[in-house]
Amino acid sequence: MAAVNGRVIVVGSVNVDLVATVERLPAAGETVTGATFARHPGGKSANQATAAARLGARVAFVGAVGDDPLADEARDALTAEGVDIAQLARVPGPTGVALIVVDAAGENLIAVASGANAELTPDAVKAALERLAPGPGDVVVVGCEIPGPAARAALETGRRRGARTVLNPAPATGVDPAMLAATDILVPNEIELAQLVGGRQSRDLLDTGDGLGVGVAVVTTLGAAGASVARRDGPPVAISAPQLEPVDTVGAGDTFVGALAADLAADRDLEEAARRAVAAASLSTIRPGARGGMPTTVELEAFLARS
Repeated sequence: MAAVNGRVIVVGSVNVDLVATVERLPAAGETVTGATFARHPGGKSANQATAAARLGARVAFVGAVGDDPLADEARDALTAEGVDIAQLARVPGPTGVALIVVDAAGENLIAVASGANAELTPDAVKAALERLAPGPGDVVVVGCEIPGPAARAALETGRRRGARTVLNPAPATGVDPAMLAATDILVPNEIELAQLVGGRQSRDLLDTGDGLGVGVAVVTTLGAAGASVARRDGPPVAISAPQLEPVDTVGAGDTFVGALAADLAADRDLEEAARRAVAAASLSTIRPGARGGMPTTVELEAFLARS
């Protein structure tokens, strides 16, 4: 892998995932029995930080956990991956929890109780980022499982300090023009893209000079179909995914975001970073758990060499 020149600084959510694996997903109002249960560290942003760290990036995390026993579990999991958690605050109350149901085909349903993630304030984010002092070469990755004002503060602070800003709009309901204006690269999935553009094209989100759109690119994840890259300064690019048999798709999108950020911090160009991120996300689906299948550098390089 190319030498990592910059850091990946992730601002967003930390959860603990409570996962029930069933033969099929329940319909509304239906109870499905026979599940197996597991508990895993999670939170979209913490997953993204983990994915980037496993691929060799220097990673720092900005967020909040509660003052309950789950907080130590969440913090220890990030520390074990080599993520700098000096700016992961403790606040009164519960740590975020995600309730996940996964079926035999690897599809899932997720409900999130935000807990401490909802307590992250713009001032806390700004102060944490000022201490981390991001600059040119660094990549600031921001998630939307925290309050919108805190996400916007992260993007604006990263942009002001000269870092490249990446926004993962999951969920997309709180994304506003000010957030897009401070975003260099937007990384939605198909559902989130549809919520943002309302039947238009991804290029409609790109900055056309009025300062109200995404500055560089929209990279859309397409599940088993791969990803697409729409750039302001070039034609769209479709990236196909390798054909693997999925065990658990939870965390695949987070793996993509973390891998993309790691390669951007390593000064790879966007298209190459997106291609490698598709491969990493595909690999992540062949083992259970949001982080269980996230590849290391050695695993990803070996897979790419075989592809």
